[in-house]
Amino acid sequence: MLERVNSPISTAELERRWAAIRAAMAQRKIDVLLAQGSNDFMNGYVKYLTDFPATNGYPFTVIFPRDEAMVTVGQGPFGLDNKLSNDPIRRGVGRQFGSPSYTAVNYTSTYDAELALKGLEKYAGATIGLLGTAQLSYAMVSYLKTHLPRATFVDASDLVDEIKAVKSPEEIGLIRKMAALQDAAAEAVAKALRPGMRDADVVEIARAASTPLGSEQGWYMAASGPVGTAAVMQPPHLQNRVIQPGDQFCILIENNGPGGFYGEIGRTFVLGKASQEMKDEFAFVLEAQRFTLDLLKPGAEPRDIFERYNDFMHKNGRPKENRLYAHGQGYDMVERPLIRQDETLKVGRNMLFAVHPTYVTPGTYSWVCDNWLVNDKGEVEGLHKFPQRITEL
Repeated sequence: MLERVNSPISTAELERRWAAIRAAMAQRKIDVLLAQGSNDFMNGYVKYLTDFPATNGYPFTVIFPRDEAMVTVGQGPFGLDNKLSNDPIRRGVGRQFGSPSYTAVNYTSTYDAELALKGLEKYAGATIGLLGTAQLSYAMVSYLKTHLPRATFVDASDLVDEIKAVKSPEEIGLIRKMAALQDAAAEAVAKALRPGMRDADVVEIARAASTPLGSEQGWYMAASGPVGTAAVMQPPHLQNRVIQPGDQFCILIENNGPGGFYGEIGRTFVLGKASQEMKDEFAFVLEAQRFTLDLLKPGAEPRDIFERYNDFMHKNGRPKENRLYAHGQGYDMVERPLIRQDETLKVGRNMLFAVHPTYVTPGTYSWVCDNWLVNDKGEVEGLHKFPQRITEL
């Protein structure tokens, strides 16, 4: 099995994470953590703890005690109950349960919870920390609260978020490989883009360039349209348009790289000449991105950055941001801290950010997207090498 693992995280790195989390658990007097995921886009807790991603919509549950080996519950046959010791693949796991449960089949909704209860049998009166309450199934938490009435359940997401947001040297090395992979995918798009292709065809070029370099999963948004219109990027269901001569084409490549770390690069291409409006607005989004980067300092409050950014946009006659234009990344496509008014986690050293100022006018879709690292010196370092420009082909 070892030869099948795609870019495994080192055991030393996993042990670093476990030690940091267990120290924080001891400080908070939390006995055991519970995490659950069902996809590898935004279920970074299970990957962070085990080096295994959740996939396919299949629930993957991790029980992380403060003082003993982990317990996992995942897809498998009825009766699967493996006791593990120093397993080279499932490192740090002492017991592995399996269940053929499916989120689309309601009557299986408690199968995983029943097995998780077995893994928590020592913690009937303990404090149980929940990770990612927006990801944990209602069936799981409801079942455990019913069957562990003496246990205290608390939201422990902040505890892990603060640790996970700060990247180690090994993680940063893998993140750099991810950014290089995305640059290669953008180059492949620039070389292959032609009239007559569907938006989806171009997306597949980016995907095909990424997979051999270690990408396992990704989200690719794209759109084409005549110059002089707003070609707002679209999800796969809306990527059937055929690209015409003279069109513009925008693509967001938001995939993971070796080790499972996500980043994103977004660019616009024109099969001909860009309009002056496109060029002018693109120059402004670069200015807006730089304005944000100048504020990404260790200790900065995201809500303050967000407020100053919106003041900047308003003073320059552009729309204020009311969604999300900058955020952390890692094992999750969108990871804390968010640069927004509701974020409490401060900017810190060795954090990865995506910064993508974006707005729409009647004649343009104006945007740019890149990854930036606030390094250990507190400096903001750009990770992508693909040129920041509207590429005219």
